[in-house]
Order: sequence, then structure tokens, then C-alpha cells
Amino acid sequence: MRVILLGPPGAGKGTQAERITKDYEIPHISTGDIFRYNIKNNTELGKLAKQYTEKGLLVPDDVTNKIVEDRLTKDDCKDGFLLDGYPRNVIQAESLGKYLENKGLKIDHVLNIIVDRDELVKRLSGRRVCPSCGATYHIVTKPPKVEGICDHCGEKLIQRTDDNIESVLKRLEVYEDETKPLVEYYGKLNLIRNIDGNKPVNEVYKEIQILIGDEV
Repeated sequence: MRVILLGPPGAGKGTQAERITKDYEIPHISTGDIFRYNIKNNTELGKLAKQYTEKGLLVPDDVTNKIVEDRLTKDDCKDGFLLDGYPRNVIQAESLGKYLENKGLKIDHVLNIIVDRDELVKRLSGRRVCPSCGATYHIVTKPPKVEGICDHCGEKLIQRTDDNIESVLKRLEVYEDETKPLVEYYGKLNLIRNIDGNKPVNEVYKEIQILIGDEV
């Protein structure tokens, strides 16, 4: 099964991706992880990507496409995969489609987790992080035992700058601008599976299972 996972920041993609990849025994492929791996191991593609990341620039589509395609050649992808964070635009989607077509393969489902904006803002702006050990909390859904203090190391928790309301709204705006054309693109291919991400985590996953069926 070959799946693309879409959803705004705060939609719970990471949680759902973990369940899908475990139950369906396919790798969770994140572009961020691929970039870090290639840069850390100083591969040719990593050197190319590093030229942009070091300057704080987005890695160009052609470089991103090559890095993802290289990842998809690995043995663990032969029975399928879940792509998270890729494609980010129609150009990347078209490149992925051509690559898979040349291999006699195709995307089976594009899971689009939809969450109300107010709920996303509440989820993201309530997140707190330990600057020492990296543990994450939420003031409503996952509060620490002692308010403002990390359960693990006792450090004072902080709110990341990109989790304040102004930054959250900007991140959501960028996501919507990027993703709308992508949803339309896959919608025309009858691959979009819209999922109500406002529901509790377990209910969201049940809906995903119903939509994708028992394919493996």
C-alpha cells in the first residue's frame, strides 16, 4: 500500500502515521528525516541539499524529488510506504507520479486530515517543550504533573516561538496556500480521502482504517 498523508500542523499526522506504518508494515518516510540522513552521511544528494539548508532556503523541487526517489529504491519500500511532508506542491506530485508510473506502481490513497482552524490554534498554542530533555506537553491534553515543570528533568517548560498564536496562524496560512492545489490535483485523480481530524485520536484512526480498507 502506498499512501500520502496530508494535514496541517497540529492535525495529529505523526500519531496516525505511527499507527498506519505499524499495522500495515510499511515505512514512514518524512522528507525532513531523509534530508537529515543524507546530510549527516554526506551523500552526494546530501551535499546538494546542504547548500540550501545552510542558507535557510527551501531545497528546490528537483533536488527534493531526487532525494525522495532515492529513498523509495530501498528494500523496505518494496511493499509500500507512507509519505509525510512530500509532495508539498503539484510539481513534486507530478514528478512522483511519473517516477512511480515508470516503475509500474501508483499511489493508492491520499489521506487528508481536516481540522477546524480554531482547534488547530488551540492545539498548537497550548504546546510546551522542555529545553533540556526535549519532552513535549500540552496545557490541556497532556499537562505536566507540576504546572510549568518537566516531569523528567525538572526543567522549566517553554513555549517555542513558532507555537505562539501569531506564528501558528502564519504557519496555517502557508500550509493552506501550499496544499489547496495539491488537494485539487489528487481530487481529480480520485485519490483524496478526507478525514475528520477533530475527533478523538482513536476515532480518527478507525475512520482511516475504514477508508483504506484491509489493503497491504
